[in-house]
Amino acid sequence: MQKHSFKLLLFVFSLGLILAAHFQFIDQYVITVIMLMGINIILSSSLNVVNGYMGEFSCGHAGFMCVGAYVSSVLSVILFTKDRIFGAPLLAPDLSLFLFPGVILIGGLVAALAGLLVALPSFKTRGDYLAIITIAANYIIISGIENLDIIGGPRGFQGMKRVINAMEDRLDIPWMLLWVVLGTIFSVWVIRRFVASTYGKGIIAICQDEVAAEIMSVNTNKMKVAAFMLSSGLAGIAGGLFAHVYGYVNPQSFNILKSTECLVMVYLGGMASLSGSVLSAVIFTLLIEALRFVIPELNALAHHLRVIPESYEIGQVWKWVIIPLILILTMQFRPEGLMGARELGDFFPFLKRFYRNRTTE
Repeated sequence: MQKHSFKLLLFVFSLGLILAAHFQFIDQYVITVIMLMGINIILSSSLNVVNGYMGEFSCGHAGFMCVGAYVSSVLSVILFTKDRIFGAPLLAPDLSLFLFPGVILIGGLVAALAGLLVALPSFKTRGDYLAIITIAANYIIISGIENLDIIGGPRGFQGMKRVINAMEDRLDIPWMLLWVVLGTIFSVWVIRRFVASTYGKGIIAICQDEVAAEIMSVNTNKMKVAAFMLSSGLAGIAGGLFAHVYGYVNPQSFNILKSTECLVMVYLGGMASLSGSVLSAVIFTLLIEALRFVIPELNALAHHLRVIPESYEIGQVWKWVIIPLILILTMQFRPEGLMGARELGDFFPFLKRFYRNRTTE
């Protein structure tokens, strides 16, 4: 009963959020921040599968996000909108209302296949070596897309807003907010089920002692592949949602700095804690948005004191001072993160059933 009550509460909250956006009780800025929270929750929790539960060290998560963003963006434009490069749409724009989730999932599937290509050479690597492989993969993906002029190259790709507009013309509701909410709930549910499954127990065993796990007949290669593909596939879903929220995508939006943001959220929330990933993503998003109001004041003060030239802006500089500082302070004073390896069920007993595998109930 308590589990059903939690699901009902989640449904009511999501429905209330959609209705508040539809009737303009919250403005577009707040809606955008909420959507970024959802996307960051997907990124943080998906990276935690590899870096937290499996105990590896992946540093190129944004590369898989990039794959999903471009695949879903190009596919939605080809299918539902008229484009000067791809020509007339293959399907009626109205069908985007029903097929859009499939487009996002295809982007996630292709990103999962990219994760497979990274997982295969990583069977015998751990720690720093895996980090190097994933960073290299991040750069390879970005460089490859920048050299594809048919999808904009370094200029980026756009046209996704027309797909969203076609949905809203058919039925006037905040569709992207709805898709992000559903994508976030779906991603958290999939990760929760995966961690509670046999595969989840296998990657936790690999984290504890890979040699001992192999002795106990755990197929470590198979488990690594499953974890990498799930992690990268969900990052691809986040990328597809990200691209359609903004209606524009650029390869440099997914560089190593974006991967660093993912790492900060994982370690801030706590390794192997799904609740921690959700909590840290919310806190991180709010902090970054707060800096948008603080940084202009710092910039004006620096200009007034002639610390920097009038033509120079310190916004991005301060952002990348504060984000690594969060990581440093976390490692120094709270190395286990905000939640450690605990879940909300450890603090609220009625939520424990949410984290329990059905086979044990």
